Amino acid sequence: MNQTLAASLLDRINRAFRDVAETARTLRGVSYREDLPDGDIERLQQQIDGCVEARGGEVTSRARAAELGQVYLALNAQGRKRFLRLLIERYGIDRARLANAIETWRGAAEAKDEGRALAAMRNALESPAMRLLAQFTALPQGVKFLVDLRANLLDLVAEDARFGELAEDLRRLLAGWFDVGFLNLERITWRSPAVLLEKLVDYEAVHEIRSWRDLKNRLDSDRRCFAFFHPRMPDEPLIFVEVALVDGTAASIQALLDDKQPTHDPRTADAAIFYSISNCQKGLAGVSFGNFLIKRVADELARELPNLKTFATLSPVPGFRAWLDREIAADRPDLLTASDRETLSSLIEGEVTPKAFARLLERKDWRDVPALREALKTVLTRLCARYLVKEKERGRAIDPVARFHLANGARIERINFLGDTSRKGMRQAIGLMVNYRYKLDEVEANHEAYSEGRVVAHPSVAKQAKG
Repeated sequence: MNQTLAASLLDRINRAFRDVAETARTLRGVSYREDLPDGDIERLQQQIDGCVEARGGEVTSRARAAELGQVYLALNAQGRKRFLRLLIERYGIDRARLANAIETWRGAAEAKDEGRALAAMRNALESPAMRLLAQFTALPQGVKFLVDLRANLLDLVAEDARFGELAEDLRRLLAGWFDVGFLNLERITWRSPAVLLEKLVDYEAVHEIRSWRDLKNRLDSDRRCFAFFHPRMPDEPLIFVEVALVDGTAASIQALLDDKQPTHDPRTADAAIFYSISNCQKGLAGVSFGNFLIKRVADELARELPNLKTFATLSPVPGFRAWLDREIAADRPDLLTASDRETLSSLIEGEVTPKAFARLLERKDWRDVPALREALKTVLTRLCARYLVKEKERGRAIDPVARFHLANGARIERINFLGDTSRKGMRQAIGLMVNYRYKLDEVEANHEAYSEGRVVAHPSVAKQAKG
C-alpha cells in the first residue's frame, strides 16, 4: 500500500481506538519507546494482563484493548515484533493444562464426564493471546486492526514458526467474521469515491494500472469492476475483479486494455472476460472468498445483460517459465515430443535437445522471425497444455492460477500465444495466457472432477497435453 493511504488508515484506526479509551476514562499516559526495549516489556506485560483478565467489566475491557492497540500502532517494526513475541511466549496455549485435559478426557468413564472433559480441552486450546485479540472485534476499526496484525505475523513466519501458529489461530477467528454471507458485493465505477479508486490502483496485483486514464478505461461503460466489502471495513475492498464486455473470447491482454480501442456497446457483447482478480488484504490470506466473487459477478452480469453467452477469464500462467526452466535444466528426454523435434529441426543445427530449444528462447529476435515464432508457438502451447493438465502436486495443478479456477469449476478453454507481451508476462510465462471458461451449468461437475484429481479441459487443449 502506498505511504499516503497507509498513513491515513493508521491515523483512522488510532483515532477510533483513542475515542474508545477516552470515553471509558482509562488512558493513563503510559508511553513506550517505539522499539519496545527490555525496560518497557514488563510494563507492557502488566497492561496485557489487565486486558486478558478482563477486570472491571466489558466496557473497561474494550477500553484497555483500545489502549493496547494504540501502543502497538505506535511501535516501529522491531517493537511490533517484540510485542508479538511477548504474546506468543507468555500468552500462548498452556501445554501442561492441555495435556491434563487430554488425560482427563481419556480417563472419562461416563458420557457426562466425557462432555466436561471435552469442554475443558476446548478451553485449554483457547490461548490468552486469542482471548485478547478477540476483544478487538468489538472496537471501531478493530477488525481492520486484526487483519493488518495478521499480515505482520505472516511477514515474521520465516523467522520463527510460532508466529505462524498465532497467525493460523487468528485466521480461524477472521474466517468466521469474513464468511461470504457477511460480505457485500458492490460495483465500483468512475464515480466512486477518489480514495476507493486510489486503492484499486494500489491493490491491483495482476496488470498494473499505469495512469488515471488507464483506470478510467477499465471503468468505462463496456467494463465492470466488482468488489467484496465487509460491513466492519466499509472503505476497504477485500478482493475485486475486473471484467471486459466484448465479442468472443479475448486472447490478448494488451488489446483488451488498449484505451485507444472504441468503446463496445455492452448490450450487444456476448462475452464477459474476467481479466484481473486481486486480493487486497494480506492479512486475509487463507480466508477464501474469490470463488464466490466470480460466481456472484457472473450471476449479476447474466441478469443485467442477458445477451452474454460466455463467461471466461484471460489469465496469466505465473509458474510456467519457472517449471520449463527446471525441466530444461534437468535435461528431461521426454520434454520434447517427436513432433516437437520435427518442428524445431530446421531451426537447430545438430541434435534437437531441451537445451538447444532453450537457446532459441534466449534469442532476443525470436518474436520478429516468422518461422521461428511459429515453431515456438507450436511447441510452447503444447508444453503449456502439459504443464496445466498433467503436471500436479498431491493431485492438484501446480500453477496457482490454474488451481484457483479449476477448483472453482472452470475448465481450461484455450492457451493464447503472446497473450501478454509485457515484461512481466514474458518473464513469467513467455507471453502465454489462458482462458478458463465458466459454463454455469457445468461448474459443479467440473469442481467435482477436479476434487478427484481430473483436470477438465477443452478437447483441443487435452489433445495438446497428450502430445
